Amino acid sequence: MAEPFRRHDLVRADPAAWAAWRVGRPDLSAVPHLEHWAASGRPLIVRRRIPGETGDAVPLGLPLPPADGKRRIGLALPASALSPAPVVSLAEAAAHAPVPWSATLDALTELGRRHGLAPRPFGSLLWQAVTGLTYLSATSDLDLLWPCRPPVPVGLLDGIAAVAEAAPMGIDGEILLPDGAGLHWRELRAAPEDGSVLAKSLERLLLRPVAGLRGPGPA
Repeated sequence: MAEPFRRHDLVRADPAAWAAWRVGRPDLSAVPHLEHWAASGRPLIVRRRIPGETGDAVPLGLPLPPADGKRRIGLALPASALSPAPVVSLAEAAAHAPVPWSATLDALTELGRRHGLAPRPFGSLLWQAVTGLTYLSATSDLDLLWPCRPPVPVGLLDGIAAVAEAAPMGIDGEILLPDGAGLHWRELRAAPEDGSVLAKSLERLLLRPVAGLRGPGPA
């Protein structure tokens, strides 16, 4: 049976299921923000299963803001207790970013538009946008997903690299394929034509041949 959710999906938890999970985690009782997280509509993110993690529950993550320890809390809940949260585009999240990032975000949004794509943030910018809490700092990087069907245009990869070279922050992230696999954009750009690149999905990590994943270079 196909997984109902994929890695990087945002979901909201049923408050009753959230409360039941918290009862089983007394070690987290004093952690800030957790008590009302689900009731306030704040999302969780679907993460990759870790080795030894079994069962039908959906693996989830919740990063705390840096001021609260920057702790990453892992959990798993039944799919029946989850509902999809809206996808947040980079253009929508831009209002929550530091002012010095504005030109870079505009350039990346325009780059996506030229290729018919809508980049999505994850990491600190996403969490600041969807929670209203402070996740971004002067040293934060920008993490982006680029949902894209293969072959990934070389012009897209080169375009991200060109923007990153002049950006005031680091630019990280993945090309997100239709099957849910994520490919680090720098690794895909740098890999030789006869090479392979690491693909991350909900269930596993595997090497995939570059052939067929990346479009031809400029003529």
